[in-house]
Amino acid sequence: MTGPLDERDPAYIAKALPFLKLAMRGYFRSEVRDIDRVPDGGALMVGNHSGGLMAMDVPIVAVAFADTFGAERPLFCLAHDMLFTGAAGPLFRKFGFVPADRASAHEVLASGAVTMVFPGGDYDVFRPTLKANVIDFEGRKGYVRTAIRAGVPIVPVVSIGGQEAQFHLTRGQWLGRLSPLRKVMRTDLLPITFGFPFGLTAAGVGNIPLPTKIVTQVLDPIDPAQVAEELGLEDEAETVAEVDALVRARMQDALDELARQRRFPVLG
Repeated sequence: MTGPLDERDPAYIAKALPFLKLAMRGYFRSEVRDIDRVPDGGALMVGNHSGGLMAMDVPIVAVAFADTFGAERPLFCLAHDMLFTGAAGPLFRKFGFVPADRASAHEVLASGAVTMVFPGGDYDVFRPTLKANVIDFEGRKGYVRTAIRAGVPIVPVVSIGGQEAQFHLTRGQWLGRLSPLRKVMRTDLLPITFGFPFGLTAAGVGNIPLPTKIVTQVLDPIDPAQVAEELGLEDEAETVAEVDALVRARMQDALDELARQRRFPVLG
């Protein structure tokens, strides 16, 4: 039986990287700062998620990661089950996407690989554009427990600009609860966005993302074990809560700084 480590295809990724680089740096003018802060060995990169259905966080980081550490160093991403349905499933697995469950996360982290996760998931990626610069994981802290049990540091990552690719009006939580697709899509949201060329749509389906400049900042690693030792914490639940609060606080400070540096929407 093959696992996530076997399904990732380094040769396939190496062939795709030039095209990803052209799209990310050409169209979105992506800029990733301090990617060299990712330590050797296993690490859990934790980011805010932006861009709706066309979120570019993973390919932007993947291009910078490969440029810095080489395409041979594995990078995985914990992703929603919907990515693995139909014909797209094998393709995403080749790129290192794995189901967002603890078994997959522990396997890749224990192997010494770097893994990305977006704790806010669909709630975060469809946040209203007017709240684009707010870190909100909807109270989800499982990523901290994953890092603790795998014995790896957490590397916070923040980005700005992705939520300007379309104008996200609302997450549509009340619409999502009424939607007949609720169970199929595994989400309580039915976002409403405004974009080009179709204007007002559900989740931005059919619209083309604007060429917004996306800037990504990698922060210093946080070792949950060290945080627990410094605070004298022995209970895992307390450690999870404290580390989560620390991660989100540092991410919010960094995102606020990126927002201060940003002069114009879309243009950057």
